[in-house]
Amino acid sequence: MLELINPVIAAVRTDEEYCAAVKSPVSAIFMLKADILTLPKLLAQKGDKYVYVHIDIAEGLGKDKRALEYLKKCGADGIISTKNHLISAAKELGLGTVQRFFLIDSASVTTALEIVAVTKPDYAELMPGILPKEVKSFVDKTHTKIIAGGLIETKKDVMSALSAGADGVSTGKKELWNI
Repeated sequence: MLELINPVIAAVRTDEEYCAAVKSPVSAIFMLKADILTLPKLLAQKGDKYVYVHIDIAEGLGKDKRALEYLKKCGADGIISTKNHLISAAKELGLGTVQRFFLIDSASVTTALEIVAVTKPDYAELMPGILPKEVKSFVDKTHTKIIAGGLIETKKDVMSALSAGADGVSTGKKELWNI
């Protein structure tokens, strides 16, 4: 399971960003754009980093149990997904899970709370992550660890999310990977 020794998570979209993240002090990397052809090579370079692949948008991979088995065989530590069935299947295979939720109104917050009660992901990623009030509310109402992601652009955003109770913050801003 994902251990956030450093609460900042590198959210990467390119091979170059991935390589920079591997060299950075972050303990975890979220691969937001992965593909079946380069994934094995990149995962072989991860060192001691936890690497989670956003399976919903990974190119060349199905959205099924075989794809999850492939990710595990390649060395991925877990997945990121919005899909309940993938979270459940990944847990069965021993992969770590981050279930992503987009909080746009009170109904989406209620729905996310209901889903987490059923799927029990290792982490719920709440987006956008600049909503400390909602992060705190979610922390107070669930026993799920929280990652704040999306629109995290400053150190203040990172600190606000962590102060609200988030366990980690995912960001594509390289300058924040070193705080």
